[in-house]
Amino acid sequence: MEDDEKGGFRGKDGEGKFGRKNAKYKKKVCKFCADKALLAGLDYKRVDILERFVTNRGKIIPRRITGTCGKHQRALAREIRKSRSIGLLPFKVL
Repeated sequence: MEDDEKGGFRGKDGEGKFGRKNAKYKKKVCKFCADKALLAGLDYKRVDILERFVTNRGKIIPRRITGTCGKHQRALAREIRKSRSIGLLPFKVL
């Protein structure tokens, strides 16, 4: 390990402090693409499914975290908004 010009330590091959220059991450798979039965059950009345994609504060979890594809994230957000409008899911939790 060498001391670089900014005072930090560099590992071999210019890796960062923790050696994660080219770390490989597991690609997330869309749950709805993988399980067609879950996609068929995506409805504003199925609060048990929708709650998995909403934080405890009531925010919709983004697709980069959940791993859903864009098509199904839009459908999911639409169903969450429908469910909120009729009162099955809260808009905001304080």
